[in-house]
Amino acid sequence: MEPILQLSNRDKEVLVSAFLKLSTNPYRDYPAFCDEIASLSRTSTIPDAVATACEQIRVNRASGSEAAYLLRNCPLDPLIPVFDQDDPVSDKYRQKKTFVAEGFLALFAELTATPLLAYSTRNNGDFFHDVYAHNRYRNTQTQKTDGELYLHNDRTAHPVRADYLSLLGMRSDPSNLIYTGYVDGRSILRFLSAEHQALLRQPLYCTPYDEYSRDSNSLQVDSKPHTVLEESHCFRYYETRTKPLPDAPREAFEAMLAFRDALVLAEKVRVSIGVGDLFSFPNQAGLHNREIVKVCDPVQARLRWLLKTYSFRSPEYMQRFREAFSTGVDGLVCDNVESAYAA
Repeated sequence: MEPILQLSNRDKEVLVSAFLKLSTNPYRDYPAFCDEIASLSRTSTIPDAVATACEQIRVNRASGSEAAYLLRNCPLDPLIPVFDQDDPVSDKYRQKKTFVAEGFLALFAELTATPLLAYSTRNNGDFFHDVYAHNRYRNTQTQKTDGELYLHNDRTAHPVRADYLSLLGMRSDPSNLIYTGYVDGRSILRFLSAEHQALLRQPLYCTPYDEYSRDSNSLQVDSKPHTVLEESHCFRYYETRTKPLPDAPREAFEAMLAFRDALVLAEKVRVSIGVGDLFSFPNQAGLHNREIVKVCDPVQARLRWLLKTYSFRSPEYMQRFREAFSTGVDGLVCDNVESAYAA
């Protein structure tokens, strides 16, 4: 996949210098951190190439062109720590003292007008998440696994789901061939009949929550009945998990089989996210996975680290979910109580 932007070393250095001057820890005071980033975005510090690329992405997404985008040579922290894999999130709080990577992800969200999303019961309500192996979740289907991930969209079972995901490569050994695959929803639709599409638009399906979600929130066991196909080409699906309800008509099972066939036929993009690469793509208007093709260094494969953000498609769209932001922080979904937003 060709990058929309490869930052020059000079532009990267300018951004690293700016982010090292940030005075707020985003894991302690996210709103204040956001205010700093918003102020920074309005200054001449932002390189023209970055502002132009982000504006192009914003315009394309607003017009319905939801292509995935790759940026290379992005700013990272001077020190990339290795975390204890029995409790990596807590160890990150202890070790990470600079927030260059978080700053760049927040700036990207600001400049593309896609505000970030977080969940009160997921990683302590953090807006920045680690795709990093956790010993407890080996060989599971969560962002904490060290294994492959099937085609899915993040938080499939949750009623509030990100429109976009962004993954920033923090540590990735090029000797290990590990890919993030992406399938555009429009490509899937080409292989589905109108009859099957109509069935997939009915709430005849269910998705269990993943192990990490269940451990974080005892209320999260199974989703409420949901559709698989939403809007024009958005899919709510996790391979091997999403299934027709037990009492669904036979036609719903046939539609699911047709959908799985369409996934095989649809065109796929595979991206190797290297150190300093930012891969941003639609979460609902497509599906993604992790493919492990070859591992030459198993230790480094387990230490691979991507910093991830969830985001809404626009500030206006985010406000549709404002009743879920009971903590008073925009974008922070309070999902530890029974509500319209806690499945």
